[in-house]
Order: sequence, then structure tokens, then C-alpha cells
Amino acid sequence: MDNDVVVIGSGHNGLVCAAYLAKRGYRVAVFERRDTIGGAVCTEDMFGGYRLDVGGSAHFMIHHTPIVADLGLENYGLEYIPMDPFMTAPFEDGSVYEFFRDLDRTCESIAAISPPDAEAYRRFIEYWRPFNEAVFEAFLKTPTPGSFAKSFFGRRVTAANANKQDLVRDLLKSYGRVVGERFHDDRLRAALAWWGAQSGPPPIDAASAEFVGWHSVIHTHGPARPRGGSGMLTQALARCIEDHGGSVYPNSEVRRILVENGRAAGVELVSGERVTARRVVSNAHLWVTFADLLSDWTPPELRARLAGVQVGNGFGMVLRCAAERLPSYLCPETSASRALNGLQLLCPSTQYLNDAYADYLRGNPSQDPALIAMTFSAIDDSLAPEGKHTLFLWGQYYPYRLRDGVDWDAIAEREADNMLRVLDRFAPGASQAVTARYIQTPREIERKHNMPNANVMHVEMLIDQMFMWRPLPELSRYAAPLPGLFLANAGMHPGGGIYGAPGYNCSREVLRSLRGPLGLGSRR
Repeated sequence: MDNDVVVIGSGHNGLVCAAYLAKRGYRVAVFERRDTIGGAVCTEDMFGGYRLDVGGSAHFMIHHTPIVADLGLENYGLEYIPMDPFMTAPFEDGSVYEFFRDLDRTCESIAAISPPDAEAYRRFIEYWRPFNEAVFEAFLKTPTPGSFAKSFFGRRVTAANANKQDLVRDLLKSYGRVVGERFHDDRLRAALAWWGAQSGPPPIDAASAEFVGWHSVIHTHGPARPRGGSGMLTQALARCIEDHGGSVYPNSEVRRILVENGRAAGVELVSGERVTARRVVSNAHLWVTFADLLSDWTPPELRARLAGVQVGNGFGMVLRCAAERLPSYLCPETSASRALNGLQLLCPSTQYLNDAYADYLRGNPSQDPALIAMTFSAIDDSLAPEGKHTLFLWGQYYPYRLRDGVDWDAIAEREADNMLRVLDRFAPGASQAVTARYIQTPREIERKHNMPNANVMHVEMLIDQMFMWRPLPELSRYAAPLPGLFLANAGMHPGGGIYGAPGYNCSREVLRSLRGPLGLGSRR
């Protein structure tokens, strides 16, 4: 065998899996189709001296895992810069909500606008936090009834003034309903609902309450941003792999997974080279893995099951800009300056968010999209030339398949202009500072990352596609029906985002198989 493990794709989940296996002494090789590694966690040089992310930018979830510490990624060039406030919601009337890591400061910000909501927010955090601590514990385990029982029933998961029946009832609600019942001021409702929408499901979906409930743990482990760009995480992971004897190969697209004697036996590259391995890990999308890389093997029954997985119709687009200056929001100067440290939630009302989703359901781009503005050059001067800045705008809702067969490439510039128009509502004149831009429509997201339907979560984060059902019950434990093949992508438990948990969990299953009755242990 050429290797113990071959990993297809260099997205962060694949690299996390590879790094853990390499650290255990296994010979690991990672093959990436693009000329840069990192998949959807990648930063590229553009516009003469600017470093722009081309995929995920906000690092919230990975700080709730042991990955960075376990792999010693700080020794491989990864440096995180705290974001505080981690989110700010400025409004056109000059009011602003600031979300600090410190809960007391956050409540003070809320009290300045809506005193009753300050206490309601504190109760909200205290109510949801114990449950979500159990959720995050379960996220770092292979989803089985036994592991869930240990996480949820082996510890106290409800706050002192709540009971399990109340919690179960709340979990069955939509997150739009939860924030509507908990808070009085619609501006605060809009900010939290817009934040909850980032996982994909709209505010009206039943059993989606947890998408806003998990917000309760952010005050415990605040988000941070890699110095040099989001892709510094994957660069550090690659260096870690190589330092432990593994290899990472860009410009090495996999054509197919080799199957010999009924087992995954390695990969064949587009170049024609064959690379053998005892185990194969696919970091590629489920549909790419089984429909393309295993087209000659996938049984009709499994093909039909996978076709029924809800991948959805996309939901967002991104505008990456070089800018002469940063946005200046209408709120007080101190808050306007602090807002640039983290995510800026631009959504004036809950009705505004619902209207944007209604456009999406009609098959049209949002006429008035809700936006998240990101200005990471405000805290990291390595991202732009001296005196210049970067500006990212993430917008929802944007269907991958447009009504009446409209081509995304034909309307990309128009929709980018519209996103900047919305930014100007909150920060007048901000669009005039933009000097260059890279537009990532849903079609471009799919092309760039080989991500079907431009779903950045790979498959929809619906309750029937989470936990032991993600993406299908028979695939939920990371091992594929083809012996020797494992899955480490955002379509696996616990889902998408810059998290690394699917790769972390998958590495444990691969390691168990290598050490099992047919495994031979480390080859070193």
C-alpha cells in the first residue's frame, strides 16, 4: 500500500481528520483538485495586495472543540484575534445592539434601548445554556443512542427555573417564534432571528429553535478570527499533517475511488496516477462522492436514497470587496467603531427578514436582502495594503435555481449592486469606497467549491437530517456502505460551519477500524 489513509479534498474537515491520523503515526495523503488547499476555508491574494476569503469567514464553532489545542496549531502559524463585540446590530434610526462576550456588557447594551429585554436576554442565555452545553458535547461524538444518552441524560440539561417538558416544547418551535415570545423590541428580535437564519432554515420552520438557542454558549467561548485570513486555519492543518509525515497535494484532482475485492482501495487521479491505501476518507460532498467518484459502484437503492437527501436550493451569496475605507454606521461613534470588530447584522425588522425569504420562495433573489457585513481588516492589518481595507457582504436569500430559467451570471453585477445599496442604508456612502469586488453568486459558489446547489452546509440542516439521521441513518456513523470508505464533510453529523467536528469524529472511526481485527495498527 502507498498509504494508510487517502483523503479526498482539503476542506477543513478532511484536514482535521488527516491531521489526527497523521499525529497517531499513520501515513496520510490528502489530494486537492484546486491549486490552493483549504476547500471552503481558504484565503487568496486578489486585487494587488488584498487577502480575501473565498469561503467561510466567521470562526465561531471550532472554539468549542479541542482541535486547535490537540493539534498544537499555534505551532504551525495559526494565531486567533478575538472579536469583541462579536456581533453588532446597527439600525437606520441610530440605535444599536452590541453583543459582547461578556454577558453583563451585552445586557447593558440591550437595556439602553429596551430595559425589559435586557433581563429577558439574560434569562434566555441561562435557560438555553445547559442544554446547549450537552448539545456541544454530543456534537463531538459519533451519533448513537448511547452517546446521546450520556450527553443528555447523564447530566443536568435544564436551568433551575425550567423543566424538561418546557424545554422539549420550546425545541419544537420555530426560532422566529421563540424570539417573538421572548423579546419585546422588534429590532432585537430581528437581530437574533437573522443570526439564527445563518444555518439555513427560515424563521418559520418548526423544530428550528435550536438555531437561536445555541447562541447561549457564545458568551462562554467567544469567536475569534485567524490573523492573515480564514484560510490560515487550513494552512496550519496542512503544516501539521506534513510535520507528522503526511502529504498534501494541490492540483491533484481525484477522478474515482478505486474498488478492489469489495473494498475501497485508494484513488485514481485525473492525471491517471493510482494511489493505494488501506482506508479512503472523502471530504467531498455526498453527491460528488457517490454519484461521481463511485459512479460504477453505487447501488441503485443507495443512489435513490441519496437523491432524496434535501440539499436544497442554495440560500446565500457573497460579495468580497477591496475598499478605501470602512463603513461608518449611523449609531454613536464609539459603537460604530466597535461594530467593525465583529459581524454586523443588517436586518431592520423581522418582517424584512420574512419578506427576503418570500422572494426566495418565488425563485427570485431577495429584493431587499438581509446582510451580514464583515470588516476583518479593522482588526487585522495584514489583509490589505496600508490604509486600505476589506469588506465582505453575505446576503440571504438567494436561490440557486432562479425562476423562469434566469442565468445567475447574467444578473451577478446587478445583485452585487443591490447588496451595496442595502449596506448604504445603514452606513451611508459605504459603497463609494469600494474599488474592486469578487462576486460569489450561488452558481460561482458551486463552481469554486464543487458544492452542489451552493449549499454551504452541504445538506439542509433540518431536524430529520441532523444527529443520527444526518445525512441518512445508514451513513450517520461516518463509515460508508463500501468497506474501507469513510465520510468527513459538512453533510455529516453535526453539520456545517467552520467547526471541524465531522472530521474530528470521523478520524476516531477510521482509527478504530485501523486498530480493529483487520487493522494492523501504525505502519511506523
